[in-house]
Amino acid sequence: MAERVKIETPHGPATVHLDDAEAPRGSLVLGHGAGGGIEAPDIQAAAGVARELGLTVALVEQPYRVAGRKAPAPPKQLDAAWLAVIPALRDRSLPDPVIAGGRSLGARVACRTAAATEVSAVLCLAFPVHPPGKPERNRLDELDAVELPVLVVQGESDPFGMPPEAPGRQVAKVAGNHGLKADPDAVGEAVRAWLAARIGA
Repeated sequence: MAERVKIETPHGPATVHLDDAEAPRGSLVLGHGAGGGIEAPDIQAAAGVARELGLTVALVEQPYRVAGRKAPAPPKQLDAAWLAVIPALRDRSLPDPVIAGGRSLGARVACRTAAATEVSAVLCLAFPVHPPGKPERNRLDELDAVELPVLVVQGESDPFGMPPEAPGRQVAKVAGNHGLKADPDAVGEAVRAWLAARIGA
């Protein structure tokens, strides 16, 4: 049963649903998307696989969600909250290696803060390459800036685009669109192989 941990950030409290592994082989810290929470099918699929592999799992609710607001906070506030959460979890003995990530907006936050949080890898579920119908507003620079192993699990018909593979970056295409609800098992299996490689399983 996950423990609810309140962590103070510069923009209000975040809530972390922390599920400690008995003999941890590492940790997976995931953030949610702009319009949804940690109950999203792809987040739950990734978290389930991580638990099976013996990782401690931390699912993070950003302060704006905790406060009951639907519209996401600005990127700087999201990043600042994330930069408060990861060290606070480490203070609670979050086991290494720490792999960070999230879905959509949460994936962008994890990419932008990867260097500062000193995580070992980044898991992106449904990375929003560009707003639907606006390929000129490209956000690949956030992905490209990550100098760590990255897995992107992307729906084949995602209107937010499909990122290319790159050195250190693997892209797993699964059935469905941006919601990644069509085949949660495929999401889980893509994450399983990549996570296992990260922890030497």
